[in-house]
Amino acid sequence: MKIALLGNPNTGKSSVFNLLTGLRQQVGNFAGITVEKRSGSIQLDQVQHELIDFPGTYSIYPRSKEESVVFNVLSDPSHSQHPDQIIFVADASNLQRNLLFFSQVYDLGIPCILVLNMWDLAQRKGIVIATEELGNMFPGVPIIQSNARIGLGKDRILKALTSERILDRTQAKFLESAELCAIDDVQCQKLEAEQRLRKIKDALKHIVQTKAPDGDSVSRKIDRVLVHPFFGYVIFAFVLLTIFQFIFTFANAPMNWIDSMFSHFSTWSSETIQPGLVNDLISQGIIPGIGGVVVFVPQIAMLFFFISILEESGYLSRVVFIMDRLMRPFGLNGKSVVPLMSSVACAIPGIMATRTISNWKERLITILVAPFMSCSARIPVYTLLISLVIPKTFVFGFINLQGIVLFGLYSLGIVFALLVSLLLKLMIKQKEKGFLLLELPDYKNPRWGNVLINVLEKVKIFIFDAGKIILAISIILWFLASFGPNMKESMHGLNKTRVYQSMTEKEQTKAMDSCKLSNSYIGILGKGMEPVIAPLGYDWKIGISLITSFAAREVFVGSLATIYAVQDESDEQSLLIDRMRNEVKTDGTPVFTLASGVSLMVFYVFAMQCMATMAVVKRETNSWKWPVIQLVFMGLLAYFSAWLCFILLS
Repeated sequence: MKIALLGNPNTGKSSVFNLLTGLRQQVGNFAGITVEKRSGSIQLDQVQHELIDFPGTYSIYPRSKEESVVFNVLSDPSHSQHPDQIIFVADASNLQRNLLFFSQVYDLGIPCILVLNMWDLAQRKGIVIATEELGNMFPGVPIIQSNARIGLGKDRILKALTSERILDRTQAKFLESAELCAIDDVQCQKLEAEQRLRKIKDALKHIVQTKAPDGDSVSRKIDRVLVHPFFGYVIFAFVLLTIFQFIFTFANAPMNWIDSMFSHFSTWSSETIQPGLVNDLISQGIIPGIGGVVVFVPQIAMLFFFISILEESGYLSRVVFIMDRLMRPFGLNGKSVVPLMSSVACAIPGIMATRTISNWKERLITILVAPFMSCSARIPVYTLLISLVIPKTFVFGFINLQGIVLFGLYSLGIVFALLVSLLLKLMIKQKEKGFLLLELPDYKNPRWGNVLINVLEKVKIFIFDAGKIILAISIILWFLASFGPNMKESMHGLNKTRVYQSMTEKEQTKAMDSCKLSNSYIGILGKGMEPVIAPLGYDWKIGISLITSFAAREVFVGSLATIYAVQDESDEQSLLIDRMRNEVKTDGTPVFTLASGVSLMVFYVFAMQCMATMAVVKRETNSWKWPVIQLVFMGLLAYFSAWLCFILLS
């Protein structure tokens, strides 16, 4: 049996869903449409049934792609997701608004339960609801008082789902002779809504009573500060700064621990498993690939932990409200702010956070421009190149020039994210008009159970969905870097040279790794692409590093370290810089100059260079079309921007 969970936004529908299903949840998309669907299992009379959480909407008639799911499923009994029963969650403190949608659902004739959630909030506001008289408005519908945040009402809901009252409901209708209007008949929809609202308003005069006026509530007093035209932005900036400082401060330790754990595991497997192809595949391909997925979990978990708290408390709705005016001229809306700012830490959770954006065009634009925000993976690349080509001088005696360059790189990404958003706004055509319909809920203490479930849900999605693609790409990169047509001959020739024989064991290992990489398929590819990247001031060694950094941008530094066969691992960074400074082309000119260094930095500002991000974009758009377009566009922009910088600075 399929049970649908319906309701207006901000009614506590997610809390009811989590209450009924616990951790027995799955997240996917509705068939044929990229709209998120949460489903879970509930047990009734020792039988498992599916509970589907539908997008929140104010009416059965759709205004967006998300809301069209509700219309299509409920209006078509032959639909695969058509429910056998419905649990409708209503805000007990704002019953009039909620009953419009419920009355439409009721008239479809599907067995329903009406859950009056946030019952405690209604009581605090002095609202008294005559539930028996409300039940007379909708014959055959159990009315259940609930406070899902503390677990109140769960047993009654489960019991009601199997009651004879709901299963043997008569075909009574709230609005006599009511028929579902055509999806494009706006006038019919308007007239029907007006008729329903008049009847609901008249009926609630005798059902809902307020003992005391609401007055100037605590939420309204707080909003005077948090949505202030000036202080609202200052407070939001402080909140973001605090969140990212926390993530950068506390995510490093578990990420380093995870990285170290997989590194030791890879070393252990290489020493334990019999030497050969299987050993190399596991220790150099599979284990690093899995590690490349899991290492992002601390950032993702912490970010969504804070986002869940902001959402549960009601503050996130205020952020969306104040930022909407700033973002809309660029084809975005207020809900785009959190994903873009999240992408400064990592584009992966930032793109996943776009699910809160209901308009598909605005969500797509946010997804496509999120990688322009300089993420933490770019920091090793930026710092290496800045240390290499930017002098340690001070502007005005106290401002570090290297710090200014780093700030400029971040600013460049933000500026182009907005400019590209504006371009996409003009290019992407969509009949659906973008608007922000937003309700500011009362402030509440976060329900930690909901927070935990949301975090686990997001982490699970990343590991099992995006992780499969990342692992596959890692294995491919391992293969290309491990094999080559003349690799064995080249390594054998190196082994016989006097220079190699005079090296220490550690030096020999580094030199052999460098020889192996340069003669691998990926090394051949790097040399093959040298004519293409030469106009940017790059050689084939940089070309290899550009290719390998598709796995993760920070791999650029490690690839160069291997290629240049750094001799002393205790001081790898400084020795790598020395080797890079001494590196010359065939004509004797330095490879790394101010022109080539700035060119590389600008290239990494704009280039996609992250397979994990591409995997998540594919998952969120349900198509390879957009990540490929994203890869090509950002690649071309990176190339020509880097070329221009090289020409101007040469």
